[in-house]
Amino acid sequence: MSWTHKMGNKSSSKKLPKEDLEFLVNNTKFTKMEIKDWYRGFMRDCPDGLLSKSKFLEVYSTFFPTGNPDKFCEHVFRSFDKDNSGKIDFKEFLLAINITSGGNPQDKLNWAFTMYDIDGNGTIEKKEMVEIIGAIYFMLGSALTDCDKPEDRTEKIFEKMDENGDGSLTKEEFIEGCMKDQFLYQMLTADAASGGN
Repeated sequence: MSWTHKMGNKSSSKKLPKEDLEFLVNNTKFTKMEIKDWYRGFMRDCPDGLLSKSKFLEVYSTFFPTGNPDKFCEHVFRSFDKDNSGKIDFKEFLLAINITSGGNPQDKLNWAFTMYDIDGNGTIEKKEMVEIIGAIYFMLGSALTDCDKPEDRTEKIFEKMDENGDGSLTKEEFIEGCMKDQFLYQMLTADAASGGN
């Protein structure tokens, strides 16, 4: 479902640059027509070509109709707002939607690692994982009634993934652990929330 289906259908006169269109066709699962459709809606709501965090939360949350996705969406936004400007452009936005709504496993895990590594130091500490898992639980709401507390779930994940036992996960440990365990992969990428691929 595209932005215009969610947000209205008023068109914008500004065209998506040809090189951006080609880049997105080659790097997302979307067709040219779908990308142009997303772009029209994006420019209608963001005439300056930049999407604010609040608007992103409003649109992205429609992908997760149960529970409350706001906390999780904030982490998603942070992981794509590379320069911490509080805004993302159309290309960054569509790459975010592409990865989080069914990118290939390696792309999804690279993105997920960036999202979990809240302080950006190259490793995931337990407190960071507790925060994101709590946000995922909050987002899924009633879909997760019998889950461990985020702290307990984090302990179990670290038992499985933290191969050298240093209390933090490198990108290699995180990706390898997720690739070995389908349940962890689905939970840590919030794949179950978006219905998987």
